[in-house]
Amino acid sequence: MSGEVVLATLLQNLMPVLSDETYVFVTTTEPEQLALLDPRVKGMFREKEGITLITEVGYAKENALAFEGKFRCITCEVHSSLDAVGMTSAMTAALTHFGISANVVAAYYHDHIFVPESRAEEAVSALASLQAEIVE
Repeated sequence: MSGEVVLATLLQNLMPVLSDETYVFVTTTEPEQLALLDPRVKGMFREKEGITLITEVGYAKENALAFEGKFRCITCEVHSSLDAVGMTSAMTAALTHFGISANVVAAYYHDHIFVPESRAEEAVSALASLQAEIVE
């Protein structure tokens, strides 16, 4: 499946789902610290300064990886195409309206938004309101 590209359809079917886990962003320059097959490591991105991991807080603590801030992941269950235009913008605009920071990761099937743990429920409501606006 190639995924949906029509913005109105994407927003109508957004279905934001909040994870139970708490995540943190950490960085390391030591590849031996990476346990990429560990299910608690949700994502990785290489930058010139080091390797960023998005991992459950327990994994970071167990591996003495420093972090600032705790986040929850909201997965938008709609299967969005990597070629879709406007979905990220609409989601971040909705969160911006409420002053909620968003760290968006687009994967093959879904978009994932990491929001501050303390604002997670509010963020889900803000994203769900996008669906309501399209239905009305």
